[in-house]
Amino acid sequence: MRPTLSLLQNARLALYSRLNCGLCETAKLTLNNLRQRKTFEYAEIDVMAPGNQQWKDMYEFDVPVLHVEKTLPNGQLSDPKKLFHRFTETEVQKAIDEC
Repeated sequence: MRPTLSLLQNARLALYSRLNCGLCETAKLTLNNLRQRKTFEYAEIDVMAPGNQQWKDMYEFDVPVLHVEKTLPNGQLSDPKKLFHRFTETEVQKAIDEC
């Protein structure tokens, strides 16, 4: 039996954060713990870094924000599910499953 396409698609998670953000550190720990059990692509974006003006304008006062996406069969990304501020491993897992 071969796995379906959906089983082969990894979730893509992007954490929008900034330095000196306690909630961001908690979010990173949550994602690190989840990574022990679940495979996903992961990127951290510092909204205050040069070149990230778009994300600064959007999330400067809302970090941490987590985008959860999957690659669709046509090669495009799904619309991101967004989790804000405080989120649990269970909430992230649910967002991955719903993508």
